[in-house]
Amino acid sequence: MLGSRTDLHIFDAGSVNGTRYCNEISLPYVRLFRDAIGLQFLFMDDNAPCHRTVAVEQLLESEDIERMDWPARSPDLNPIEKCMGFSRQTLGSSYLTTSNDSGASIGTARRMGSNASTTH
Repeated sequence: MLGSRTDLHIFDAGSVNGTRYCNEISLPYVRLFRDAIGLQFLFMDDNAPCHRTVAVEQLLESEDIERMDWPARSPDLNPIEKCMGFSRQTLGSSYLTTSNDSGASIGTARRMGSNASTTH
């Protein structure tokens, strides 16, 4: 489990609210990693509004998941920034017309990033 990856999750349509975040991210992914890691698990998010709803707070509390306290918009603690920068660089000026195009392109960028990090 550790060092493993989940499938890339793409929100097909609409905006992400607390309920959607709970159902599509927290329950299937966060719970999975917490169970695999055990008592040392510390959950980190980026303080997005959908991460801070009452629904999310209640879910984390009911699942006994501890959340890391850290300031919003803190680039030094946000690992997704490196991934997003690489994705922007890799996708460049690609014109993506559908969510399937986007998902395929992002998946390709993700695999390229994985290969780059393991070969350098």
